Amino acid sequence: MNNYELVLILNPDLSSKFDDFLAKFEKTLAESKFKINKLENIGRRQLAYSILNHNKGHYSILQISGPSESAIELETKLKYDNSVIRHLLLKVDSSNIEKSLAILELRETKKAPKDEEESKDKIKDDEVETNDDENHKENATNNVSKEIVKESE
Repeated sequence: MNNYELVLILNPDLSSKFDDFLAKFEKTLAESKFKINKLENIGRRQLAYSILNHNKGHYSILQISGPSESAIELETKLKYDNSVIRHLLLKVDSSNIEKSLAILELRETKKAPKDEEESKDKIKDDEVETNDDENHKENATNNVSKEIVKESE
C-alpha cells in the first residue's frame, strides 16, 4: 500500500453539492481499492488563470492510500470526470504524511485561539473607543466652562 496526496480542483458549481460528489468519489476510490486517510476541503477559490472557461474552482486535498497498480486507473477516471477541472496525484512517503497531518492539526489548533484573541482585541478596542469618547466629552466640557469663566470676568 502506497500513500498518495490527491489535489482536486472541481467545477465551482459543485461547491453546494460537494457532499454528493464526495460520496460518489468515495465509491470510485473503493472500487480502485483506495482508502481516504484525510480530507481537507478548502472550498471555492479564485483561479490564477481561466481553466475550461472557469475563473473559480472548488479545491480539496485528500490523503489516500492504495495499491500502485490502481493509481493509473484512478488518474484515468479523474481525467474523464467532468466534475474535475484539474487534479494532481502525488506519491508521498508515510513519514511525510505524518508530518503533514501534524502540521494540519497544529494549524487548526492555532486557528481556534487566534479567533478568541481577535474577539478579545475587539472588546479592548471598543473599551478604548468608549474611554476616548468620554475623555473628549470631558475636555469639551472643561473648555466650555473655561470660556464661560473668562467671559464672566
